[in-house]
Order: sequence, then C-alpha cells, then structure tokens
Amino acid sequence: MRPAAAFFLPSSLPSGTAARIAAGRLRAPILVALAAVLTATGARAAEPSLDQLTWLAGCWASENAEAGSVEHWLPLAGGTMLGVSRTVRNGRTVEHEFMQIRRDAEGRVVYIALPSRQTEASFTAVSVGDRSVTFENPAHDFPQRILYKAVGEDRLAARIEGQRNGATRGIDFPMRRVSCDTALRP
Repeated sequence: MRPAAAFFLPSSLPSGTAARIAAGRLRAPILVALAAVLTATGARAAEPSLDQLTWLAGCWASENAEAGSVEHWLPLAGGTMLGVSRTVRNGRTVEHEFMQIRRDAEGRVVYIALPSRQTEASFTAVSVGDRSVTFENPAHDFPQRILYKAVGEDRLAARIEGQRNGATRGIDFPMRRVSCDTALRP
C-alpha cells in the first residue's frame, strides 16, 4: 500500500523517495536547501521603518549646556529626517553638526553625521524600539554607537559611546523638548 502523501507526489521520483518524504525523512535536507537559497538571495529580517523614528522630530534643548545649545529634527519627508545641532559656550557657537536619518543604497536605515571640522560618518540602525534607536559603526574612531531614547513625552536621552585610546567611553546628552521658536533663540 502507498503512503497517503505519495498520491500528491510525481511518479517520476526515484524508488522509495515518496515514502521517505511522507515519513518526514527528507525534511531536514529540504530545510537546509531552503535556508541556503534564502541566504544566497540575500533574504534578511525586515528593516525598520523610518516611521518608527518620527517621535524624534522636534526641538530638543540640552539640559546641561548654555542656552541656545539645541538639537532640531525636521519631520520625516521624502524618506529623510534632517537634523542640526548647535553647542553654545560663553555666548558663542563652538560646535555644530548636520545629521540625516534615511535609507542607504542597500535599504538599511542609517544615521549620517557631519560634525564641525570632521568628515561625514554613517552609522547603521542595529536596534529600533518603540521610542528608542541605536546606530552603530564599529569602524568609526569615536563614537562607534549613537543612541536616542525618549523618556516620557518631553525628555530625550541621547548618548554616544565606544572605544577611544583603548578605553571605553560614553557621553550622555540629556535634553528636553522645547518650542522650536524658543530653541532657535539663544
């Protein structure tokens, strides 16, 4: 008597193959072959959506710096969130940075930073939570990681971290949401 599963299999299979398939003996090799095909075709977990980062949009004032020290993120439009930051000390702008969050050519969500007096660097999103995100670039000098986490409705915990001169280092940037009109005036 033929196994029930054999009725749905082509009669051109080698002798005994239909019975082995019906018994589940070929399941592991088939799964291994399927995994190889998916890997070869570049299948991977779904990339996060840029919409998951819209909570970052707005004006954020540094809680530990002089008035006028802000980070401002424009809302998502055209597949890009644009950001700018400014650090003020003794009434003068001493640092600034232009930022982008968008997809790169491979479809990954990336954070592109262009700090004052430095070259552009790109960091890939490695973790996107409900209201948090971590970007990484292990090849960058410092930082190798950039983290943002919403704290309640009006606070933002930003952090950069990584290795510098052989030592692990981290710098926190606590911020609070402010009116953009207020944030742009020193």
